[in-house]
Formats: sequence, C-alpha cells, structure tokens
Amino acid sequence: MSKPVPAALGLHVDRSSPVPLYYQLAQQLESAIEQGRLSPGSLLGNEIELAGRLGLSRPTVRQAISSLVDKGLLVRRRGIGTQVVHSQVKRPLELSSLYDDLQAAGQNPATRVLRHTTAPAPAEAAAALGIAEGDDAVVIERLRLTHGEPVAHLCNYLPPDLLDLDTGQLEETGLYRLLRAAGITLHSARQAVGARTADLAEGELLGEAAGAALLTMERTTYDDTGRPVEYGTHVYRASRYAFEFQLLVRP
Repeated sequence: MSKPVPAALGLHVDRSSPVPLYYQLAQQLESAIEQGRLSPGSLLGNEIELAGRLGLSRPTVRQAISSLVDKGLLVRRRGIGTQVVHSQVKRPLELSSLYDDLQAAGQNPATRVLRHTTAPAPAEAAAALGIAEGDDAVVIERLRLTHGEPVAHLCNYLPPDLLDLDTGQLEETGLYRLLRAAGITLHSARQAVGARTADLAEGELLGEAAGAALLTMERTTYDDTGRPVEYGTHVYRASRYAFEFQLLVRP
C-alpha cells in the first residue's frame, strides 16, 4: 500500500497566481524529486488523498502527476501505485567533472570501469591530443551510474606519459579530480554537443531501448600551458540527462 506524500514537503498552491494549479503542484513535486526529498522508489499517496489535503480537484492532481509521468520522473505501477523513478540530471555547460556535478547534486554517483588500457589512438583522438594516429594513448572507458542506474557511457583518451592511474582510483572518483590531484591545472576546453539514437549495444549498456534518444558530447581539455591533456567522447541517456546553460544578450 502506498504511503502518502510526506507533509514535510510543504506542498501548497497559490490560487491567486496565474500559473495553473496542476503546474504549481507538478513543479513542487519535481523539485522534491530533484533535491532527493522524494527519493527513487518512493510511493506517492493516491490522488484522492493528495487532492483532499491540498484542496484540489482530483483531475488537477491527476494532470500534475501525468505531466511527471511523461517526463519520466514518476511511473504508475498496477497494484503498487505511483512511484518515483528518478530525477533528471541537469548539468551546466562548463568545464567540470560529471562525477563532481552528480555528487554535488546528491545523485550518488558510481563508476564501472569497462576498459583501462594503453592502445593506438584513433584519428580523432590523436588529432585532439596532438599525436600521430596509431601512437599509444591511455584509453579509459567507463559507465557512470546514479542511484544504481546507468546515465552515461564515457570514453576518454589521455597522453600516455601524463600521469599514473589505476582502475580502483577511477572507480572511486572523477577523472578531473585525479588530474588536479596530480598537479595538472585544467584551464579550458573545446566542446561539441549533439544528439543521436542508441544502437542495440548502447541500449543494453544504458538500459534503454534501441532507437532511444541519446545526447552526445565531444570535448578536448587543455591545461594552463595550452597542452591537450584529455579527449573524451561521451554518450548520455536523454531520458535521464540534460545540458543546462545561461545565455547572455550581447551589448
């Protein structure tokens, strides 16, 4: 039997506001999910109980819940009720580590290292790192998870003589944190963001169906001397991840 939404969440609606009541409720529930006050697996009370507590009609509550189901934050399970699935990761477009961003957002990041070796660099990685195609590079392939669910597939290439890493370190923390700990000052990066659909192998790895939407990011990072220290190609689940940035009006 589902538990009611905790009163401590402080849900309320402003009837004098021009913002629709269902949207006000949906925004507050979404905020509670993103901030971890409603954790993955939490069950919401039934619509009648929630509507009665807030003084709303049942269709208004149903519309709010449906909007969060459509966003992938809630799921309706027969015989169980409405359940919190997860919050979407919103990451600022800046030179930061995904691990650090997830940790700061309370997303409980974890890492599964799929490959950590030295291998010939493919053309794109070699060009980014300023080495000849086929020269050795350190290859690090990881699966990043939040709350036990995969959110991103990361593949990074580093110059072979940059620093010594072991797999245990890569499972415990983020790559940028390890670079900084080794005395490497990260200064700037060139980054491209795109989108495509998942193939069968990617879908299985990320817990998505083949054809699901994916966000892509390609980044070359430089230290304070202008030396390229890392080239990465990353793929993110669009259902679980979004890039967020601020636009300024040019004078």
